[in-house]
Amino acid sequence: MEARVGALGAQDESRASSRVIELGARASAPSGHVALSAEQVSKSFAGVKALHNVDFDLCPGEVHALMGENGAGKSTLMKILAGVHTSYDGVIQVEGQAVLFAGVRAAEEAGVAIIHQELNLVPELSVADNIFLGREPLIAGLLIDRRRMVKAAGRLLARLGVRLDAESRVADLRVGEQQLVEIAKALSLDARILIMDEPTSALSSSECETLFKIVRQLAAEGVAIVYTSHRIEEVLELADRVTVLRDGRRVVTAPIGELSRGAIIAAMVGRDMAASDRGAAAADGTVILSVKDLTLDTLSPHGWRRMLHGVSFELRRGEILGIGGLLGSGRTEILESIFGVARGWRGGTIAIDGEIADINAPADAYRLGLALVSEDRKERGLHLAASICDNIALPSIGALSQFGLRAFARERALAREMVGRLSVRCTGIGQAAAALSGGNQQKVVIGKWLATEPRILLLDEPTRGIDIGAKQEIYRLIFDLAAKGLGIIVVTSEMPELLLLSDRILVMCEGRQTGLLTRESATQEAVMRLAAPGMATWSQEEA
Repeated sequence: MEARVGALGAQDESRASSRVIELGARASAPSGHVALSAEQVSKSFAGVKALHNVDFDLCPGEVHALMGENGAGKSTLMKILAGVHTSYDGVIQVEGQAVLFAGVRAAEEAGVAIIHQELNLVPELSVADNIFLGREPLIAGLLIDRRRMVKAAGRLLARLGVRLDAESRVADLRVGEQQLVEIAKALSLDARILIMDEPTSALSSSECETLFKIVRQLAAEGVAIVYTSHRIEEVLELADRVTVLRDGRRVVTAPIGELSRGAIIAAMVGRDMAASDRGAAAADGTVILSVKDLTLDTLSPHGWRRMLHGVSFELRRGEILGIGGLLGSGRTEILESIFGVARGWRGGTIAIDGEIADINAPADAYRLGLALVSEDRKERGLHLAASICDNIALPSIGALSQFGLRAFARERALAREMVGRLSVRCTGIGQAAAALSGGNQQKVVIGKWLATEPRILLLDEPTRGIDIGAKQEIYRLIFDLAAKGLGIIVVTSEMPELLLLSDRILVMCEGRQTGLLTRESATQEAVMRLAAPGMATWSQEEA
């Protein structure tokens, strides 16, 4: 029987509208005061236990990170705290009072708001409309007081320190700006407890910095923040405490200063990942890819713009070459130019095994033994509605066909081989790609290209948006492929990942190569010094 204590009644709607319009800043609560707590919370779905007697607490002004692999129970706990799930065992308390939320609206009335990873905005409506959707201030209880609503939305945005027109259409905003609209919407509820689910998963580096600044500002004002993320580095930078869940159980709760990156990973998956996990390298000095004086000009609304300026490098058999740099530095454009999918005018030469390669389309790259795992798996890597089998077989259909007809038995055999080889967790090869977790979707994308038996593998952000456990598996796969002689180029925005995977690192800044670092000379400081505009000075090989 599920324990329940207390309940929240619905507040008067007109009073709520007045409250959100006249929102003001709060002072921080006394140290040690608990804003929210969960005691012995358990939850099952169809007989499967998602949470096992989990305890969790949150103080005013605290950023408390909630971490764990997919399936660890993070989302379930967040949804219970936010009133999405209303049936569970255990007790939830807000400001020391036991509560039973009848739904999300009841949680919001208690000052608890959640910002989901998939933004819950109406694209065709304005910023102000989205902030106060369903809670619009009225004139005489009949007409929406638009002037008052826009003014209130402007005050909320100003509090966040962002310059957005409250009457702008949300569809015209960048993803980072839409994330800020979601935060403003939560503040309009006078939220004292803010739950943020993977808020940086789709943001650029600069947008992340803006978000971090706002999170710190809100915490300084006394807002209690639950922050979930797969990115350990940002948790180490932002959080005051960390709670790790594994298999629905709380493994550890500790101040951030007491946990290292390795300790957090070990708590999540049972072990850390180190460069020593890489097997014997197969690199023998044989150059399999040579890029010389690569340029790329693209057409923008303001005319032609040069994206790459004379980039030159070599890739050896069995080598993992990392490409580092800030967003917009030209990293992705290098991979797309090599694979024949870059939009614009490409100059320079690309050679495979010493022979000049004429690559004008992916089909040319495919015939030469190249494969590209693109940055956006959902838009460019997968047919989400199609099965795992169809996705894996797609690039190989021609090679598998017999007498001009599709060989479905061969396609199924290939799919089963790749699913087994990459340990894709699924119900079968007929399962739709859309039904898989992010990590397993990424394995399917990698698997469809490995099925073509490439010699050169281009990986653009191969672990973006997937959990630590899936990352570890992909790291081991990359090491294994290099050990078997593949030449691999990896573009990643995560510095620890770049340093872990790479034998050498080509650093880019504003379309120009600024350094080539060996594993021995590559440090976070060395990469950032070469990647930062105005600081980068070319060095062919750092000692």
